[in-house]
Amino acid sequence: MNAPAARPNIALVHDWLTGMRGGEKVLEVLCERFPDAELFTLVHIRGSVAPAIERLRTHTSFIQHLPFAKRFYRQYLPLFPIAVEQFDLDRFDLVISTSHCSVKSVVRPGRARHLCYCLTPMRYAWDQFDAYFGPERIPGVAHRREAVAEMPRAAGPHDRFH
Repeated sequence: MNAPAARPNIALVHDWLTGMRGGEKVLEVLCERFPDAELFTLVHIRGSVAPAIERLRTHTSFIQHLPFAKRFYRQYLPLFPIAVEQFDLDRFDLVISTSHCSVKSVVRPGRARHLCYCLTPMRYAWDQFDAYFGPERIPGVAHRREAVAEMPRAAGPHDRFH
């Protein structure tokens, strides 16, 4: 008689949890399918996402603790790759990332499989820059426009979509 197969230890990784948009709806389905998974994210605003997501054990990055991160987390874009690399996924057999930004480059342990549900590219970094970083959105950014415009390049080579 064969012993039942051990359930894989699953990590779900998502860019940030600040509201329910398309990517979070995908994540919600994964959370319902894998209720024992642990969730890793750059920033999590409690109560901003569906109950199925909120129920999972959640690990946030150091970006969660930076000044004004809950509101201006996108300003920390150059730090996202570093934060993602610091997620400790060594105990997981399967890593599932849902990403439009940086967690698709998560560093998986050697034995684990990584499945990435890659969403649309970072619209705010490429084709909708002004909608997210224009002077009316972020007061005082106009005089630093060139520096802010360089932020997408800091996201690393894994995000070249234009």
